[in-house]
This record gives sequence, C-alpha cells and structure tokens, in this order.
Amino acid sequence: MILWQALALFSVLMILLVIVGWRSHKHWLSWLAKYIGKRPSARLGLSRLVGRLLLPPLHQRLLQGLLDLDRSTVNDIMIPRQAVTGIDLDASDEDILQVLKQTVHTRLPVFHGDLNNTVGILHVRNTTRFLGQQGFNKAALMQSVRSAYFLPERTPLPAQLLEFQKLRRRLGIVVDEYGDVQGLVTLEAILEELVGEFTTTTADRHTEMHATSDGARLIDGAASLRAINRTLGWSLPVEGPRTLNGLLLDRLEAIPDAPVCLRIADYFIEVHELRGHLIRRASIWQAAS
Repeated sequence: MILWQALALFSVLMILLVIVGWRSHKHWLSWLAKYIGKRPSARLGLSRLVGRLLLPPLHQRLLQGLLDLDRSTVNDIMIPRQAVTGIDLDASDEDILQVLKQTVHTRLPVFHGDLNNTVGILHVRNTTRFLGQQGFNKAALMQSVRSAYFLPERTPLPAQLLEFQKLRRRLGIVVDEYGDVQGLVTLEAILEELVGEFTTTTADRHTEMHATSDGARLIDGAASLRAINRTLGWSLPVEGPRTLNGLLLDRLEAIPDAPVCLRIADYFIEVHELRGHLIRRASIWQAAS
C-alpha cells in the first residue's frame, strides 16, 4: 500500500513539473512547497506519507507535532484569564499566604486587583522562606518578583518558542490589540503541543476532567478544547471558541437557565452546573460508532 502511495506521489510531482515547466519557473520546488503549504489537507497527507516511508513512529509523531505547531498561535493554547491563578497585592497578607501554600504552579502573575494591572511574575520557589513566618509582608515578596513579559495573542507558536528561548522566559502574559490581558501561555504548553504530555497519567495534570460511573467525563467549563482532545483522544471542534464553556455557549446561542442537553459532532453533552454567566461543568459522552 505504501509503495503505491509513493508511486502516486511521484506521478503527481512529474505532472506538476510538466504543467509548470522547468524553464517557465526556475524555482519550482519553492513554488510547490508554497502551494502545498497553503493547503493543510495536502500538507497533512504528504507528511503522513513521508513519515510512513522514512520515519519510525516516534519521529512521525514529532513531524506531525511540528506541522500542527506551525498552524497554531498562542491564543490556541493559552490559559484563559478566568482560569489564571495569581497574587493580588490588594488582598490581605493571609490571603496571599494561602494562595502560595495551595498553588500547584511554579510561577504566578502578580497584580493589583486585576490581571490588566500585572506588575510581574513570581517564582513560587523563592517564597518558601515566607511560609510559616509571622513577619511576612508584601514589600519582601516584591523583592522576588520579576518583570512581566507580554506578547500579542496572535503570535505563531514557532515564533513564540524561539522568543522564550532567546529571552530565557518560561511564561508570558497574552494581551489583545487593546492591551487587555487575555490569558497566559507557558513554555511547557508549547512543548506539549510538539511532543505530547510530559506526565505519566492524565490525572496528574488534568484535574478538571473526571470519569463518572456511567462512562461519561465530567469536565470543567474553563478547560481548553485542545487539552480535552489531546488528553482523551477526542475531536471536539477547535475552530472558534477555545474552551468548553465557549463552545457550548456558541452552539446554544444563549446562556441556559436550567440543565440542558445537546449533541456536537459525535458527542452528547449535558450542561448541569452553572455559575453566573458561565457553564461551570458539563458531562460528555462519546457516541457509539
């Protein structure tokens, strides 16, 4: 089967050469690369064929990760601002200490009242000397805060990966064209887009996804659609809204005031927990094939 695919690819290339002509287009390989690059389906098919012919499974996955990375921007994988945990300098010392003790993150944004007033990034390991001390104060905390790094929401992931490397950064604050904070993106998130999850079990990372006794998945509305698809092997639509809450509100075209069920692609979804104008949780079943 692979041999026939290779012969078919070779034939297509020869036909293209005849159509384009050696003399009429000196840089035909460049032209062909641009032609394929503008068509995701053609690029995906070509990469899979080349991978099957030449690469072992691990390298095939890396190749596919590179192609997917090239088509994505930071707003596709960022943590939305509603789900961001940080240090509010306007809060009490006790509340700040509680956040530091309970956080599972290594770096936290530090702000005054709102993420739009972010003043820097705190590495949590630098705060261990504060925990359990009676003399904690915000001035001492600010000595460990590093300046924040802001980036546009439409930055391509390959470009952002290089920027993180050049600036020796691991976390950036994503802003829109008006300078309003939309979320944050980490170096780890970009690398996971390329090579997959680093942890051995999904429970280690995705505490917003729980299996239920009836075979469904109870998922937090703030969960990223891309993270859901990658973790569960699903194919929820990712063109448009980035979170489960956004997808459901987009399809319902209204904020539900009671539990509601709907079907999206091959998935049955029951919305049964709301919080204000947001869908807090929903149960999802994959339809039987």
